[in-house]
Amino acid sequence: MDKSSGQTPAKGLGWTPALRLEKKVAVVIGAGQSAGEGFGNGRATAMRFAREGARVLAVDRRLDSAEETAAMIRSEGFECAAFAADVTREADLAATMAEAQKRWGSLDVLHNNVGVSLGGGDAELLEITEEAFDNVFRINLRGMAFACKHAVKIMREQRSGAIINISSAAALENYPYVAYKTTKAAVIALTQQLAIQNAPFGVRANCILPGLIDTPMAVDTRARKWSLPREQVAAERDAKVPLRGRQGTAWDVANAALFLASDEANFITGIAMLVDGGRVLDAG
Repeated sequence: MDKSSGQTPAKGLGWTPALRLEKKVAVVIGAGQSAGEGFGNGRATAMRFAREGARVLAVDRRLDSAEETAAMIRSEGFECAAFAADVTREADLAATMAEAQKRWGSLDVLHNNVGVSLGGGDAELLEITEEAFDNVFRINLRGMAFACKHAVKIMREQRSGAIINISSAAALENYPYVAYKTTKAAVIALTQQLAIQNAPFGVRANCILPGLIDTPMAVDTRARKWSLPREQVAAERDAKVPLRGRQGTAWDVANAALFLASDEANFITGIAMLVDGGRVLDAG
């Protein structure tokens, strides 16, 4: 077991990949990650896809962070290239999809992982600024919509493809910060519209609603903002999760994304999959 990733390495320890995404081309937007301990959802998903045979374009606003992810994947013997894109710029998103198609000849999976809350200036309704609300909206919702726009153009021509959008359990909970909750709820509606309007073309669209996940963005960002030890923030979040009394990991989200991207989910479209350890059920 690779203690750093929570996954069995692909080589050297007897693990044979099932290759559930063999020869598929996957774009993972948000494949880098913010500073902190462990793995973010995007990086884990890019690695999980690659380990299952996908050729992955690891996309991030920071090319150096995307390249870190790509280098980790290539070190395991899999195929991955890094690409820089700012999701608030439609031209960058169009160039991203074109790059995947040019490099590998198709676009089979789009995984939209980008999202900000506190890091984007989010706050409670009476405290949030117009600038902060617009910033979170541009990143969380508009960027996702325009990434889908340019992916769908290619997927419709192929008459196949899978889109996985990352929403959040915050869309269903009493979440305190207004822009994140609002945009993540809108991601569910966007995904449903994508699913029904693209079903005749063989294109599926689903979304994942992560709950409390132990990632750098979720835990380390809060620790820095509130000047608290990371361990305290993590422990407080662990205590809120019914299943085993701990947060999920980025690999839990990545495994859900792998299923939705794979042919095993070829009759599933338009769903919002909770990955939250039962926390939403316990909200009352």
